[in-house]
Amino acid sequence: MKFLARLLIIILFFVNPSFANRINVFEFTETELLNLEVRKVRGADNKTEYSVGSNDNGNYLKAVADNAASGLGKEVKIDLNKTPFINISWKVEKDLSGILENTKKGHDFAARVFVIKKTGATPLSNRAINYVFSSNNDVGFNSPSPYTKKSIDNVLATTKLNLNEWVSVKANVKEDFKKFHNLDVNELDGLAIMSDTDNSKMKSITYYQNIYFSAD
Repeated sequence: MKFLARLLIIILFFVNPSFANRINVFEFTETELLNLEVRKVRGADNKTEYSVGSNDNGNYLKAVADNAASGLGKEVKIDLNKTPFINISWKVEKDLSGILENTKKGHDFAARVFVIKKTGATPLSNRAINYVFSSNNDVGFNSPSPYTKKSIDNVLATTKLNLNEWVSVKANVKEDFKKFHNLDVNELDGLAIMSDTDNSKMKSITYYQNIYFSAD
């Protein structure tokens, strides 16, 4: 039986090479949720409430941000030469329409996935790309964070088109670091998920699922 199981794995990799080059980042289980690093945004009144569940497509993370802001981080090394594409499935059930997301007063997103590259000795020196599910801007819109130019907000989905619908998106992280930061990045150092409403004082409800890196 062990031989047959190993043979099946070999066949899967041979028939579908991209399967071998898929790097899952989050499992979205109760155990993982307990072990993820939680970071509350300075000045926020409350933490975002995160919980896990499942549907026909596997496990998901639910985020409820009610005048709240905190993220879940994970240190993980991703070889961008082998798997440069980030893939995200997400759904925004309740969005934040009417805010100006590229201003300090409106810099909230119902859904964000940060990709992080360490470029110095302190977290303040890190460079990040913040892939967001916008409530107000169009897909393709990008802007430096109003708090730091070292983090770029890049819209991959918008509730203007897909409110309360699952959406799957993809982006070439290696190319984006070159485009937005003029950096040739071979390896990522971490990822973070955050739903935040501390600036707008509003409430959002979001679901995250199947966050992984792939070769194409």
